[in-house]
Amino acid sequence: MLKGISKIISPELLKVLCEMGHGDELVIADGNFPCESVGKNAVVIRADGCGVPEMLEAVLALVPLDAYSEKPVALMEVVKGDTVPTPEIWAQYDAILNKYEKDNCDIEYMERFAFYERAKNAYAIIATGEEAVYANVLLKKGVVK
Repeated sequence: MLKGISKIISPELLKVLCEMGHGDELVIADGNFPCESVGKNAVVIRADGCGVPEMLEAVLALVPLDAYSEKPVALMEVVKGDTVPTPEIWAQYDAILNKYEKDNCDIEYMERFAFYERAKNAYAIIATGEEAVYANVLLKKGVVK
């Protein structure tokens, strides 16, 4: 065990976060995300017992976002015609992002299939058990200073 690292960060995930370089992307996926098929070229890490907000907080405590990217965070926008309102979970993301990245947390909202295509190039995908819909988050890693 290590001090100061969330218990939901597994040794495998800690290794992957260390391996990632500036500009590499990480998806924290909800339980409905097709992690294995989209992540064929990524490291897929299972974290089924945890939700996306908890994982987002644990990751951002260790990894900075890309200060050189206009929008280092991406969310899958609600599909047009879907009766789902703006996902409530997004407010939790705003609070977490503001806690760790006050000046660098602009969010890009991506069409569903564009999000999937971008996620195919992610370095890693964390598969959570999050049950909220539209809860996927894509992060672009920055430089540790």
